[in-house]
Amino acid sequence: MNGMVILTVILLYFGALFLISHLIGKKHSGNAAFFLGNRKSPWYIVAFGMIGSSLSGVTFVSVPGMVLHFDMTYMQMVLGFLLGYVVIAFVLLPLYYRLNVTSIYTYLQQRIGVNAYKTGAGFFLLSRTLGAAARLYVAVLILQTYIFDAWRVPFVLTAAGFLVMIWLYTHKSGVRTIVWTDLLQTFFLLTALVIIIWQVGKGLQLDVTGMVRTVKESPYSRMFVFDDWQSKQNFFKQFISGCFVTIAMTGIDQEMMQKNLSCRNLKEAQKNVCTYSLFFIPVNLLFLSLGVLLLHYATINRIDLPALADNILPSLVTGNYFGTAALVFFAIGIIAVTFASADSALTGLTTSICVDCLNIARYSEQKARKIRLSVHFGISLVFIVIMLIFKAINNTSVIDAIYMIASYTYGPLLGLFAFGILFKRPTRDKAAPVVCVLSPILCFAVNWLLRTTTGYQFGYELLLVNASLVVVGLFLAALPLSSTNRKRSSLH
Repeated sequence: MNGMVILTVILLYFGALFLISHLIGKKHSGNAAFFLGNRKSPWYIVAFGMIGSSLSGVTFVSVPGMVLHFDMTYMQMVLGFLLGYVVIAFVLLPLYYRLNVTSIYTYLQQRIGVNAYKTGAGFFLLSRTLGAAARLYVAVLILQTYIFDAWRVPFVLTAAGFLVMIWLYTHKSGVRTIVWTDLLQTFFLLTALVIIIWQVGKGLQLDVTGMVRTVKESPYSRMFVFDDWQSKQNFFKQFISGCFVTIAMTGIDQEMMQKNLSCRNLKEAQKNVCTYSLFFIPVNLLFLSLGVLLLHYATINRIDLPALADNILPSLVTGNYFGTAALVFFAIGIIAVTFASADSALTGLTTSICVDCLNIARYSEQKARKIRLSVHFGISLVFIVIMLIFKAINNTSVIDAIYMIASYTYGPLLGLFAFGILFKRPTRDKAAPVVCVLSPILCFAVNWLLRTTTGYQFGYELLLVNASLVVVGLFLAALPLSSTNRKRSSLH
């Protein structure tokens, strides 16, 4: 790989992001711009940018790779995403806009109480910090392995360098900047995806029609599974899981909802969510089609594939099978999704800590800004430390464990919001932390028992089971309805 070419691409890419940040930061650097973009973000800009920020470096390499073991059945889950986005657009967004929230977890305080509010924010901070650092680590590790190792650049410098760049273009205006930088990053991500597919097609000597026919006729083209109820790829399991995963990891996630709440009003925010949700069908279909084409290329050229499916795309592209163009745009794609997911996480976590934990609204604008900048910088350091821990352990299964932890921690969040929205009955606020901690523990115990006795292991449905236990627990702790409680429950 031509390291100087890739380094030049990275620097030019960052230069474009920094220029956007500088132009926006000159006029919009206050807390209102950082947290909610002054609620002036054009919905169509947010919609396009959300495509890139909803993906990650893991998605960029994992979705094509999963074709090897699961064919194209991931599309079943993608279809479930659409139903989840409908719930977000027409149930959650009206609630958030009506209450005029900065942090979405303040809803829990108004609906249930302070303990539920702090519990929800705490689960978000834990899950998003570990998950975002893990995704960033995977993306940086790919660039480190295939680019910077050749120059003997230490991993700590690579990780710190990327975090510094992200901090530089987000620390002034936060969401106000990210809305516009995401536009650029999504454009480069989709461009990289299309060009890589085109280069693979050239390697196979296929035009567009030939690539479509190859994907359609491939043994890996299976998309729906209706006949096997035991399989994790069963349509109904995947579809329902996709719906609830979207609600949990977007609708009740401060990082993801922050940009949606930056739109001018509820109607524009709903148009934004409905529009970008439709993009996920063709984008994921392209990722999966790329995976089919890569497997076809490896088969006819008798190329030994790496043991880990996630390494199929990086190994073939960096093996110079598809030319320099594919190589350069692969790097651009990884950089785009790395920046797009990491800058959103950094801003979302900063907002949650400042609003939910430190209550900076009680301070003057100037003091609140100093606190916000300190928190923003501190989270960047935490990301670097976590990434270095992952590197020291040097075990990719750690990343899998982090994502499994996320499935446990989003369950209580989903349960808290579900109880608040679906039931008018008030509950004992002090019970919320206990229920939310016990539920994942119980899920872990049940999962272990089922795995050891029957061989069955929870997949994505663990999220729904976890949330259901929280709802049941809060319902059991419910208070009798009274006139005071009815007034309080009217926030439903």
